[in-house]
Formats: sequence, C-alpha cells, structure tokens
Amino acid sequence: MKKTLALLLAALMVMGLFAGCAGSETNPTDTTGAASKYKIAMVTDYGDITDQSFNQTTWEAVVKFGKDNNIPTKYYKPTTNDTTGRVASVELAIAEGHNVIVMPGYAFGGTIVECASEYPNVKFIALDVAKGDLLETAVANKGEQYDYNPDNWDLSKYVDMSNVYCAIYQEELAGYMAGYAAVKLGYTKLGFLGGMAVPAVIRYGYGFVQGVDAAAKELNINVDMNYIYGGQFFGDADITAVMDTWYKGGTEVVFACGGGIYTSAAEAAKKAGGKVIGVDVDQSAIIDGDYGEGMTVTSAMKGLAPTTIDTLTDVLINDKWDDYKGKIETLGLVSGDDASLNYVQIPATTQFVEGKFTAADYAAMVKAMFEGTIKVSNDTANAPAVSNVDVEYLGNIKG
Repeated sequence: MKKTLALLLAALMVMGLFAGCAGSETNPTDTTGAASKYKIAMVTDYGDITDQSFNQTTWEAVVKFGKDNNIPTKYYKPTTNDTTGRVASVELAIAEGHNVIVMPGYAFGGTIVECASEYPNVKFIALDVAKGDLLETAVANKGEQYDYNPDNWDLSKYVDMSNVYCAIYQEELAGYMAGYAAVKLGYTKLGFLGGMAVPAVIRYGYGFVQGVDAAAKELNINVDMNYIYGGQFFGDADITAVMDTWYKGGTEVVFACGGGIYTSAAEAAKKAGGKVIGVDVDQSAIIDGDYGEGMTVTSAMKGLAPTTIDTLTDVLINDKWDDYKGKIETLGLVSGDDASLNYVQIPATTQFVEGKFTAADYAAMVKAMFEGTIKVSNDTANAPAVSNVDVEYLGNIKG
C-alpha cells in the first residue's frame, strides 16, 4: 500500500471523479484548543449512517462530540464492502487532513493492519475489532496459515498497534439480559436470527440462550427456541420467508441480531402479530414506528455512543492517548448500582410488566452479574449447556 494512493484519491475527489465515498462534514469555525490539532473522520462498514445500528449510532456520537468541542468531523462510505474499499476511504480521509479515524465494526481488522503502520501520526479508534479480526489479515500477509484461535498468536509480532485503540464488548451479557427478560415476561417460544456468524454475534446468541435457560429454570418451565444465522447483515426475501415459517409455527419473539437483518424479522412479525428483540442500540423507535407499536420487547445493547464520546474526550480533550494506544479493551459492566452506566444493557423502553419482570428486577439482575453471582460464558466455540430450553440449531440461511 502506498501513501501516494491517498493523494491520487484526493485529486480524484477534487475532480469529482471519485463518487460515493464521502459524506457530510461538520466544520466548526473555532480553531482553538483541540480543534486546531484534530480532524475526525468516521468510515462506515457494511452499512451506512442511516442503518439504525452501528454506523448511525457511532456517527451521531462523532458529530455530537465534534460540535460540543468545535472539532471538524466527516464520514466516508467505501465504494466496496471489502478491505480494499475501506482502506481507500481511510487513505482519502487522511489525504484530506483527518488525523483521527473512527471505525465501527469487526470488518476493519484488515484495514488497521494495512493502514496503521503507514500512518504513525494518525490515531485509529476501532469499535468491535478484536484480536482475531486483526490476526486474520496480518498472518496471511506474512504468508502463514491462521488457525482462528487468537490465543495461539502473539499480536505484537504481526500488527503495529502503537497508534491503535480497539474496544470490544461483552455481548454475551447483553444477550443474557434480553433472553432472561423475554422468558420472565412470559414468552416461551423464541427465535434467534443472527447476522453473520462472527464472534460478536455468536456471543450475543449464546448469551441469549443462557439467559433464556436461567429464567426458565427459575420459573420451572421449558422453552423452545429456533436458532439460525442469516449469513449477512441485512434482511431480504429469503430470510423473511424463514421468519414467516417461524412465526406461523408458533414463535412469539425473535432476537434479530445483525444490524439491518431486523427488517426480515419485523416484516414477518407484523403479519403474524409477533414480537422482536433489537440489537446493539435501542431499536424500539424504528421498529415500532415502521412495523407496529409495541413490537419491540427489548433490545440487547452495547454502548457504542458512550464508547465513542468517552474515548474521544479522553484522547483529544484530556490528552490521554497513552492510556489507550496499543490496547484491545473489553467493555462490559462498570456499575452494579446504576445499570445505565454500563457498556452493555437493555433499555428503559423494555416492556416491563409488574409481577413478571420490572425495572427493579432488571437492576437486581445487573447487580448480581456485576458481583459475579450470575456468571455468563463467553465461549464461542461451544454452544452453552442448557437444561430448560430446547434449542434447534439450524445453521446458516445463506451458505
């Protein structure tokens, strides 16, 4: 990869020949303090900034931070959904003067490998990029065979992390919360529709199974669950057809866990009078608004917005980059007393019911998780052992 590519891309942008990769920009007039030193760019992954999920939430947080601190911000949407496209957008952003690059999603592992060492003066902040996401590309670049077990590899030998910070999440905890809530609220026929079977999605799913099982044990009941991956992060006719079959067969609630894949679950739920569980952010407003009031039971959330704002504040305003660079930090529970402070949670819009599952019950559950009384496995290699839920693992819809 050559830095001259970025200059070429910038030139093409000026000439109006490089279409579709740059988005809106905020340009505060104040040029004092941090604004005189930094320009922030966010590059989208598989979706765009209206996806009601990863990209939109992260971009809105970047914009808020930029406006609050008079720092220019801009987003870039790659022309292709691959590392080549993402690298091109990163290089264009850098060529246009951005020295802080925010990247939401595991797909940026290869981009970091390709770009970070080339641009040592740029700060790369990645959400949901784990060690394995980095190694997959880095090991291949050295002509070696990656065995998909990151514990077997010394990352420092393959990736220069000196100007990189990665945040990953304990999705299994959020999945557990959502599954536990669903059963406590009276649902006994459930579904899990994942996007692509990547570690974060699997953690959500297996956490969901564990939460369902725990609640079923407490209630001394048995729960049925269908479990499948769509193989992509958007809904389509094929996935909707599977969801139609589930709801017609008695499924009451589907945890739609994969960005825009919720559309297929929601379309099917609308026909059958069913319910859904959202993911990553509180999806109740968009799902209920588009498909029917009261459709969203809850959402299994991770704190993309607070991660973005907290990290940018510490790094750019408080000058604490040394506390972040080189790290892959796992974010989860930080408080057992105030669930809203945690990086994984379910929202206040959860359909709490007195006598079944209330906000107080949720707070008690979080406290028990924080104190270690409730333990949730994050093993993605083996499906969790269960006793009170019958899970039918159905593989992938798309390959």
